Amino acid sequence: MRKIIHIDMDCFYAAIEMRDDPSLRGEPVAVGGHPERRGVIATANYRARRFGVHSAMASSRAVRLCPDLIIVPTKMSKYRRESDLIRDIFAEFSDQIEPLSLDEAYLDVTDAEYCHGSATLIAREIRRRIADETGLTASAGVAPNKFLAKVASEREKPDGLTVITPDQIDEFMRPLPVEAIPGVGDVTSRKLHRLGFQTCGDLQELTLKQMWRRFGKRGRRLYDLCRGIDERPVRVERIPKSLSVETTYVEDLCGADACVAKIPELLDELVDRFERRDDPPPIRALFVKVKFNDFRQTTLERSQFQQPRLKTYEKLMREAVARHDRPVRLLGLGIRLDADGRNQPVQLDLFR
Repeated sequence: MRKIIHIDMDCFYAAIEMRDDPSLRGEPVAVGGHPERRGVIATANYRARRFGVHSAMASSRAVRLCPDLIIVPTKMSKYRRESDLIRDIFAEFSDQIEPLSLDEAYLDVTDAEYCHGSATLIAREIRRRIADETGLTASAGVAPNKFLAKVASEREKPDGLTVITPDQIDEFMRPLPVEAIPGVGDVTSRKLHRLGFQTCGDLQELTLKQMWRRFGKRGRRLYDLCRGIDERPVRVERIPKSLSVETTYVEDLCGADACVAKIPELLDELVDRFERRDDPPPIRALFVKVKFNDFRQTTLERSQFQQPRLKTYEKLMREAVARHDRPVRLLGLGIRLDADGRNQPVQLDLFR
């Protein structure tokens, strides 16, 4: 039986900004882009969330929902520094760490000797250390597997700790809404509700065969998760499958030439991100992303086993823009990575 901890920082970016600027405390605060420049919210504090403000929301909509909202520009370098400090704390308690993003991670402490081997005490100590050393709060979930640990960490937010022991799994799972199951989004949840399944306990009434018949290949996964079964190990190294950068423009770009002219600045940022990675996988393909002013979106990709050049991206961009005769609001450049090809040589001056 594993001992898994899921640590999730509380409104991480916004919390850092409120810590560094005391005048923001007690105010509805979000981190993101300017509402008049098609900005998007990266995160919001809990006061702002009461108005319905949430991540990935257009900043203009966020301001309409919460007129007193204070939007602070995103400062990723600062957030990465704080994330590195927090991960250093994790490393003192376990070498089995799976980062999910800058503000959350799984830790497997099954064999840890700290705190007498108690996952609950380790989680409590990690949260204390984070608070003492960064001035930020974290919520934690402790459970026998990753799924339960993540659900548990969301139970007592902010600044909470929830523990699910093996003998509590059945009691915990039966009333849990089906929306808590990973992969059950709005469409699937509506389908489940129409079929009469509101909770995981409802789903547990189905046999594995019935699950397969109703939900196809996802049936097995649903069958396990609605019972709190999750055999996934904590993966110490997560190999990225792609890397990309994108920009939404204040004024629409008209025509392929205007879009191509923006490629060099995007490419510089992409190269910088690629070269900051330790031992990156080989490049498998290149792609461009174009979003038009009517919000239609297209992506064009080409397999690439030689050095990609500026001209390659220019050619892809012209083809992508030609798919719709509309002004463009967003451009993106990216690379697909060969996660299984780590033993192949990697050149770090690919874009030069």
